[in-house]
Amino acid sequence: MQKRQAALRRNAYSSHPLFMRRSASSASFYRNSNKGTMIKLPEPVDQVVVNLLKAANTKLPPDIGWALEAAAGWEADPTARMQLGTIMDNVKKAEALGRPMCQDTGIPAFYVKGRFDASIRGEIIKGLRRATETIPLRPNTVDPLTRKNTGDNLGKGMPEIHYIPTEDDFTEISVLIKGAGSENMTRLAMLNPSDGIEGIKKFVTDSVLDAGGRPCPPGVVGIGIGGTADGCAAMAKEALMSPLGRENSDPALRELEEELFVKLNGSGLGPMGLGGSTTVLGVRIRTACCHTASLPVAVSIGCWATRRAAARITDTDVEYSQEAVL
Repeated sequence: MQKRQAALRRNAYSSHPLFMRRSASSASFYRNSNKGTMIKLPEPVDQVVVNLLKAANTKLPPDIGWALEAAAGWEADPTARMQLGTIMDNVKKAEALGRPMCQDTGIPAFYVKGRFDASIRGEIIKGLRRATETIPLRPNTVDPLTRKNTGDNLGKGMPEIHYIPTEDDFTEISVLIKGAGSENMTRLAMLNPSDGIEGIKKFVTDSVLDAGGRPCPPGVVGIGIGGTADGCAAMAKEALMSPLGRENSDPALRELEEELFVKLNGSGLGPMGLGGSTTVLGVRIRTACCHTASLPVAVSIGCWATRRAAARITDTDVEYSQEAVL
């Protein structure tokens, strides 16, 4: 029975139009754009940060673009088709004009991987300040109590930077941008271990459906399972950095991703929560070991843009991408 259910689930996932179009070789607007860009050094780190924020705010990652195109091509619901059509028109105009895709240019989370020293924080701060003025980005950071705006997307605790030191001979800076619509729908639950996988699936499904149209679906659902409470929430957000075309290397997690993908797209929530067959473009899961008496689960929802970009800096050049991240 379990083998039959797994086969049915796999068939439902692999035959889903989003999956089929993602794997197809047909030409599209996004198949020929947003290729990795190589720029020769010297290029200051703060300029790299400006370039990353410009790319993430004005261009869709190719995998997200393909998925949206696929959804627009097969949606039967007229309202859903209209919403997706409007999104695609907006995206193409934003890229052509070099302007942000959304008025909420969000708050960026940076991930620095490889070799670096303490000066890199100052360079990222400098780049974010410049980007706010030149792109421009909406000043979004405020004091949590007085609500006074800093005016430059900086301030106490900002920007959020995660450091991942390695022995690699490069420095990689990645950025994920989330606006309030999607960030406010982040959910964390400290489940009982006895709740198991069924409890995880219920919490994720309830979180996405309760969010409704507020995170501007269809987007990507990032899920963290395990770790500590704060670590679990961080994993859920990091999961949004995984390109849709990259399969999870863990077969059990891949199966869970596929099952949730099919279930959520069968919910009828649809684009912008107005009905249709495209509620999510993908489901990505990351895990860590946890306390024997805990089962932390976090959900971080990306909006339809799922804005991200990365730059790999070596001694000779800088390579930009919106696909090969974390």
